[in-house]
Amino acid sequence: MILVTGSTGLLGGHLIYELVAKGEKVRAIYRNESKLKNVRSVFSCYTDDVEDLFNKIEWFKADILDIPALTEAFKDVSYVYHCAAFVSFEPDKYHLLRRTNIEGTANIVNICLATNIKKLCYVSSIATLGKELNNKPITETTQWNPDGDNNVYAITKYGAEMEVWRATQEGLDVVIVKPGVIIGSGIWRYGSGNLFKRAYKGIKFYTNGSVGLIDVADVVSIMIKLMNSNIKNESFLLVAENWNYKQFLESLSLSVKRHPPKKLASPVLLQIAWRLDWLKHKITGQRRQLTRHLVNSLQTKRAYNNHKVKDRLNYNFNSIESAISKVAADYLKQAE
Repeated sequence: MILVTGSTGLLGGHLIYELVAKGEKVRAIYRNESKLKNVRSVFSCYTDDVEDLFNKIEWFKADILDIPALTEAFKDVSYVYHCAAFVSFEPDKYHLLRRTNIEGTANIVNICLATNIKKLCYVSSIATLGKELNNKPITETTQWNPDGDNNVYAITKYGAEMEVWRATQEGLDVVIVKPGVIIGSGIWRYGSGNLFKRAYKGIKFYTNGSVGLIDVADVVSIMIKLMNSNIKNESFLLVAENWNYKQFLESLSLSVKRHPPKKLASPVLLQIAWRLDWLKHKITGQRRQLTRHLVNSLQTKRAYNNHKVKDRLNYNFNSIESAISKVAADYLKQAE
């Protein structure tokens, strides 16, 4: 039996589809019945037999912070994919991020150890990698500086990784994947899916930074290959291509038949924008759309080196252009 946490998210939804389509026995943890519609939406991008595959999954309602429920979910499980996480760059969400990402991951690895799980795949993020030195691309060995000016999401994902590495010292076999921005279909309210929705409405500005991108199909395929291999206690950076934001936003816009952005958002404009967003948040209580760290990221140029996973698995990535085209087609079909 394979256990998947975060099954109602973008990566989790695509992962459980692939596992069930391969005939694997899957138990999927979910917290809220309303989020199950995300899974059906993801499945519908692959098959017309949505309910048939959906019903092959053993659904288990639990929270990764609820140890008794989580312990029940682990019964008869041999392999675990831990995809669950809270994603936010809002500083006032720090304590919630810590609870979900660090404490939740600690619960997962502790129960893995207690129940003799054969192998754990943990989904981290390129946010836990350091910055390039001497213009060299970032790799798995680029050290993250815990004393740097890091955003709250990166801090808690790094803390979660420390829990996973701690478990390896106690005998648990693990692999860690660190994806960049994942391009995938089926969930349009948040994540990369929401970028297609925004592009459809029209994007006016682009920024000077760059972004590491990967097709969700590649992330899923690599995770499964790593779990089925003899590789253990290693991490893998997952970025197929490095694009600048102008190229990325142009491709998104054109893919949904909209005009690409023409104006560069200057540093001054972005600094004003995040401060106005903060003020709006304070007055209305609405969630932040821009933070200081996010604005800095949008203006930062980084390059990621994917040679390790390509060499170890003899893997060839899907092109980002083809991934964007597929997701755009799914969006236009589901948005109608």
